[in-house]
Amino acid sequence: MKGKLIIVSAPSGSGKSTIINWLMQHEELKLAFSISCTSRPPRGNERHGVEYFFLSPEEFRQRIDAGEFLEYEEVYEGRFYGTLKSQVELQLSQGQNVVFDVDVKGGCSLKKYFGDRALSIFIQPPSVEELQRRLENRGTDTPEVIADRVSKAAYELTFAPLFDKVVVNDDLEVAQGEALDIVRGFLEIK
Repeated sequence: MKGKLIIVSAPSGSGKSTIINWLMQHEELKLAFSISCTSRPPRGNERHGVEYFFLSPEEFRQRIDAGEFLEYEEVYEGRFYGTLKSQVELQLSQGQNVVFDVDVKGGCSLKKYFGDRALSIFIQPPSVEELQRRLENRGTDTPEVIADRVSKAAYELTFAPLFDKVVVNDDLEVAQGEALDIVRGFLEIK
């Protein structure tokens, strides 16, 4: 039996990863994390093959040329993110429900590729100002990177109507519950 796909996208700092990690704890959903590739360096305690496959920009470009990605994007200058076909095909063939933590363009590309087999969820911050505060409180990025992410967020928010469902993360517990209900409905789990 093949699994289904759950695509979660949001502007950086919207709480997307927090919500995904919470969903992953619900064993009845049989979720498996899709590990994306990136050309950025690891942050904090991130490990190769766990949070991401960390590739050099040159290796990333070679894999693009070889057609190994379902989707990829140069999100920032020299910063690539992408999803390997082989990784997803393996997980689906094992009956896993694959969760994608991707940028908004990647989310739209994956939804287009998989169609009704995929559910796309957009996690929206309550405001751009709150998004900036969250990014600053993380303490993982320089002020210049935060400024870039905040300016990009306004553009990314225009993608929300292209997703199957939108969850506004104003209150984390409420947003998590809403996301869980949406995923359970898609997977037909009561």
